[in-house]
Amino acid sequence: MSDKATLAQGRDYLAIPGPSVMPDAVLNAMHRAAPNIYEGDLVEMTHGIVKDLRRVARTRHNAAIYICNGHGGWEAALTNVMGPGDKALSASVGYFGQGWAATAEAQGVNVQMLNFRQRGSVDLDAVADALKADKTHQIKVLLGTHVDTATSVRTDPRGLREVLDATGHPALLAMDCIASMGCDRFEMDDWGVDIAVTGSQKGLMVPPGLAFVFFSDKAAEMRKTRQNVFNYWDWTPRANPEFFPQHFGGTAPTHHLYGLRAALDLIHGEGMENVWARHAALARAIWAACEAWGQEGPLEMLVTDPALRSHAVTGLKLSGDQGTRLREWVEQQIGLTLGIGLGFAMKGDPEWDRYFRIGHMGYLNGQMVMGLLGGIEAGMKAQGIPHGAGALSAAAEVIAAGPVFDD
Repeated sequence: MSDKATLAQGRDYLAIPGPSVMPDAVLNAMHRAAPNIYEGDLVEMTHGIVKDLRRVARTRHNAAIYICNGHGGWEAALTNVMGPGDKALSASVGYFGQGWAATAEAQGVNVQMLNFRQRGSVDLDAVADALKADKTHQIKVLLGTHVDTATSVRTDPRGLREVLDATGHPALLAMDCIASMGCDRFEMDDWGVDIAVTGSQKGLMVPPGLAFVFFSDKAAEMRKTRQNVFNYWDWTPRANPEFFPQHFGGTAPTHHLYGLRAALDLIHGEGMENVWARHAALARAIWAACEAWGQEGPLEMLVTDPALRSHAVTGLKLSGDQGTRLREWVEQQIGLTLGIGLGFAMKGDPEWDRYFRIGHMGYLNGQMVMGLLGGIEAGMKAQGIPHGAGALSAAAEVIAAGPVFDD
């Protein structure tokens, strides 16, 4: 028996920006014996899964499933359309945008990096200038990040598509939607996105281990020009399998598929517009609380413009070691886990201890958010972190107003 009593007993609340809270329906669906992986119910179920994944991405085009995490999804997307010596343009707003560019460079791609992290948003004029300077159209892909999970900056893919169209540049538009899909509005076809990458463990509410790459017919045509794509990463047989295991490059991820089926049933049972509206309202409740706390204390949101904030994750900073002290207290004393800061410093650097993140994605409702915010306020009180009053009341007003239907 521990010699120190806490209030952490009961179900833990994992409020990090992925893995997200998993619904009981997902967990229950996965709790079963192994199925036949060659024919029968699993095969038929997968056909429906692919169709419903397209509905989440809002595309009528191609979908490929990979047994890997989001970093594997990056690699899969890149290797199907680019090879050593090819050129990409990266419009990065944070740690994960830089990571996708680094993955491309490791594959021999020449990446022209536009790093907008300090600005907080993509400078579309700078992107246009880079595309105009590429008079012989050597740039094959423009890499963007819909939501950078580290900074919580949200980029509008429509702006990037408008720049490509205005400059007459033929490059593909590829978006990292790992943190955003199923949380922030994303319209792949209507917004002119050619490649979208996401993972299973965030808005899709399934354990880590699956990545999904959606690609347009234009991207499929570019794949035909590529030589020596590794069999495992090749999206062509995955999107158009002649034999069921080709969906997955081999043995199917059986139990992840059962969980994914249950998650997609929840998503489409609610309706994508309603899912987005719920995330928007819950995000605004969190922002309202953070703004109130910051009135008389050091707490700051990393993204000052609400129009650029993700509805799935909020990046925050405090002073000194307050971020780490807050995270440790709420986890140890009340069973609430907040996300670490990423991309600002390495662990051991004093800057590391300032940052933390709140994940608010997937299986989340109003009472969970109010409990989350109450836990953070208790942690600030316990740790003597100065903060303004009225945060929970401000959040409650947003929750009381209900869902928010917007872009």
